[in-house]
Amino acid sequence: MAPVIVCVGLTTIDIAQVVTQLPAANSKITATDAWLDVGGPAANAARVASHDGCQVRLVTALGDSALAALARERLAGIEIIDVAPPGHRLPVSTVFITPDGSRAVVSRNATALDSIRQPDPAVLDGAEVVLHDGHLLDVSFALATNPSPIHVLDGGSWKPGLEKLLPLIDVAVISADFALPRSTPERALDDLAGLGIPRLARTCGGDAVQAMIGEQLGLFPVPRVEVVDSTGAGDVLHGSLVAQLAGGIDFTKALRNAIVEASESVTHYRIL
Repeated sequence: MAPVIVCVGLTTIDIAQVVTQLPAANSKITATDAWLDVGGPAANAARVASHDGCQVRLVTALGDSALAALARERLAGIEIIDVAPPGHRLPVSTVFITPDGSRAVVSRNATALDSIRQPDPAVLDGAEVVLHDGHLLDVSFALATNPSPIHVLDGGSWKPGLEKLLPLIDVAVISADFALPRSTPERALDDLAGLGIPRLARTCGGDAVQAMIGEQLGLFPVPRVEVVDSTGAGDVLHGSLVAQLAGGIDFTKALRNAIVEASESVTHYRIL
């Protein structure tokens, strides 16, 4: 039977455009390619984990707009638990991808959410791992009080309220920019270890991933690849990591494998 994963957080609709340079003020440029797809850290990770053979439940805010219908179509095969309030408009992200594979993103994320509905706690039934991206913190906190699954944090950036969730987290994978209030990104692993999180990793783009397991600090090399599009690489890493943890693979091996999968994802456009 496929392992069960719950992903909690943001879903967006992404409008991606490949450009030779970022647009300047009062200018018009022509894209060399463009597409429309579902995005958001939790949704992307959910798709990766589903692709990697897991049964996935996505707790997110979709609503009932035409864009939400498109998102549901693109998330086929994933069980959706929609916590959106009435009239919720699904956020749209604009992604510009430049020739070096870098991306610039403009999005409202979950800032328009003024209320959410709490899911039934039964959403965790049978779940081995829960991934939290920090965009639906009230939902994440309520679910993380159940210690049975492994609770994993996708720490892309600091979000007010994370201080309540962090003591309930078992694994945190953070970006190079993540920092606790009144601290620095360079201290983030030590800060999180001080909160009692036993397994930690910090990604640094194409540089080695820093990992801390207990008091042991190590470096995990990142394969050298030709970068075409770095959009969602972190989401791929998180989705791959939770899929493997749910399958019983230990953190060290799961992290190494997830790094390889994330590295492969930047060699082409689109996550899947």
